[in-house]
Amino acid sequence: MDRSSSVLLTKRAVDAAQPSGERYHVCDSKLAGFALRVEASGTKTFVVRYRADDGGRSAPRRFVTIGRYGTLTVDEARKQAKTILGAAAKGDDPANERGKKRREITMTKLIDLYEEEGCFIQRGQRQGEPMKERTKAYTLARLRHHVGPLLGHKRVSEIGTGEIERFVRDVAAGKTARDEKTGPRKRIIVRGGDGAARKVVRDLSAVFSFANRRGIMTVNPVEKASVRKTDNRRERFLTLEEVAKLGAAFDALEAEGANPKAIAIARLWALTGCRRDEIAGLRWSEVDFERGLLILADSKTGKSIRPLGASAISLLHAVDRDPEASFVFPAELGDSHYQGTKRLWPKVIQKATLPGVTPHTLRHTMGSTAVSSGEALALTGAILGHANPRSTAIYAHVQNDPSKRAADRVTKKIANALAGKVRDTRQRGDTAR
Repeated sequence: MDRSSSVLLTKRAVDAAQPSGERYHVCDSKLAGFALRVEASGTKTFVVRYRADDGGRSAPRRFVTIGRYGTLTVDEARKQAKTILGAAAKGDDPANERGKKRREITMTKLIDLYEEEGCFIQRGQRQGEPMKERTKAYTLARLRHHVGPLLGHKRVSEIGTGEIERFVRDVAAGKTARDEKTGPRKRIIVRGGDGAARKVVRDLSAVFSFANRRGIMTVNPVEKASVRKTDNRRERFLTLEEVAKLGAAFDALEAEGANPKAIAIARLWALTGCRRDEIAGLRWSEVDFERGLLILADSKTGKSIRPLGASAISLLHAVDRDPEASFVFPAELGDSHYQGTKRLWPKVIQKATLPGVTPHTLRHTMGSTAVSSGEALALTGAILGHANPRSTAIYAHVQNDPSKRAADRVTKKIANALAGKVRDTRQRGDTAR
């Protein structure tokens, strides 16, 4: 924390502190050691820094997080900072004492702390950004439904590799599985099994990494535990013959009176390679018919621009547009988007005799079809939205862009297969990731 850039921390000064490309501190000019930490995400937290052992240049530096702005006012944070700095001036070590207390907290309390301070992306181009709300909700649900019952009562200092290995075995064996009715038309369904165990142990590893950064733990017990953290499986994708079976199932269900919104959404999954909610929650403002684009405001990787094939554009043109709805597929009731595909999809895969196929399989199918058709990996990435969001400017002239022509070529193959016109049934190459 650089004192040369210090200002008097007031509500106005804190409100005026804007996020930059990386974390920085605004030091208080009145109370030495008191500061505001501003994250790249915009989160603002009050902190204190001091030297232990009565001060001095050779004394170890200590760092204490007071709390987030909003939860605390500037005056409340300043008052706590004075208490901490006063104790340090008397020779105490508040940071060390706080660390000792935190090391004795239970796993349940650690998960609560992780929810409050730790739900940020830890790696990749979005490092430091807050988790998407849906990702955060699923992560915390897994932690509370699996870690809570098995490890929640234990102190963090009691968790070692043995406890982690036992925890994973218990989740895989279904010891945390339950199906409980919590209210009218509401249930909590927790599934155990190998897949659930692999997901939650990755979540748990992130929690321990957070605890390590906070000084609550010195090691991450998941890292050395003999547990499987990845699937190590080849991603499922459909051959063009299987896509033809899928198209026949769509046609049959549509003839039987299935909701046309659900059928259209499922067809667009196949024709675009988009993720489920990218199509189900699509808004008309995100569809650029003139340039043949989807301009997704907030995909899994942030803003994303996807080139559309001619068949996908034709399907979107055919959708009956509700002038009062912002969603392409609005809900039957309320202001949200249509969510009835969960009822349709089991019928689709049963009729098509394609057990185990999910909507995300269609995303892998788009990728595998593109690669096996000879499309460059860069163009396949553009179709699937794998390109770096900072590079999306290359799609400004997408009508003349090779990624648009690639989307046309690949979508035409899948559209023909959906219509039962299969010519080449062999696919080779890697799958989409």
